[in-house]
Amino acid sequence: MLLLAGDIGGTNTRLAAYELGEGQLAGGGLTPTPQVLRPVAEETFPSAAQASLDAIVQVFVATHSLRVEHAGFGVAGPVVHGRAQVTNLPWVVDSTNLARTLGVASVSLINDLEAIAYGIPALAAEDFLVLNAGAPDATGNAAVIAAGTGLGVAGLYWDGVIHRPIASEGGHIDFGPADALQAELLQHLQRRWPHVSYERVVSGPGLVNLYEFLRDTGRGTEQPAVAAALGRGDPAAAITSAALAGTCALCQQALELFVAIYGAAAGNVALAFKATAGLYIGGGIAPKIRPALEQRSTFVDAFLAKGRLEDLLHGIPVRVIMNDRAGLLGAARCAALRAA
Repeated sequence: MLLLAGDIGGTNTRLAAYELGEGQLAGGGLTPTPQVLRPVAEETFPSAAQASLDAIVQVFVATHSLRVEHAGFGVAGPVVHGRAQVTNLPWVVDSTNLARTLGVASVSLINDLEAIAYGIPALAAEDFLVLNAGAPDATGNAAVIAAGTGLGVAGLYWDGVIHRPIASEGGHIDFGPADALQAELLQHLQRRWPHVSYERVVSGPGLVNLYEFLRDTGRGTEQPAVAAALGRGDPAAAITSAALAGTCALCQQALELFVAIYGAAAGNVALAFKATAGLYIGGGIAPKIRPALEQRSTFVDAFLAKGRLEDLLHGIPVRVIMNDRAGLLGAARCAALRAA
């Protein structure tokens, strides 16, 4: 069986074709299952340069001469009745139109974080970076939070037999300051937006917002080289690079604030889903800031700082997903499971 899978983000659209082999797809929990998805073809397209997902799919299928039998796509945005408005793109993705384009009976269209949740059992142990070991007998629900162009959240409900992914739009809940600095940050951002969500601070654009807040409130001096870099290319990448290199104190402050808020948001998600089996950190940003997550206790301290429920958080394993194909694999697994 040939599966087409897609991971549709605000920055990039990744498509892959997989041959479904023999093996167990569902799995009982979050431990890795035998690899049954054999990659056939894969490409990455810059999302903003494309008119629609349908157009990209047509090019990909024709280029690789694929005869697709089933398809699944994870899209960055809420999916309602098989249709999604991509949050950070002027695209409307419709599963019926995609099925017609591909000539298949149906297409599985799910949220991109739901796709990552489906993909976790397809990953190997080396695909994870452990930030908090948690309890050795951790069981129950799990959850995923992922910062990239935006911020996404998903749950994995444990029904006693298997984990079942749950879509959410938790990245858009109200940002809750944890201290006086963050309270001032919230007031600063409310001058720009009437609603300030966690996505406004925990995302690529969010890191830029944090940097500009610290700069504009006189908490550091902007370096000419960083100012020039902010005016071209990817400003979040420029801030991250300077922070990790230790060449810009203002960038270091911004990244440390980002990590603290990310940790607090992850703790909130773990509580919301009672994710005692694990909290997984996906998205493109976490692997890029690995030293900031690993070498300091900022993230874990903020994750644990939940007052009377701190002991519960101590027992939750926290793992960073280092494999950037988790969403693709999850979209393929979802399509295969629904086709079975």
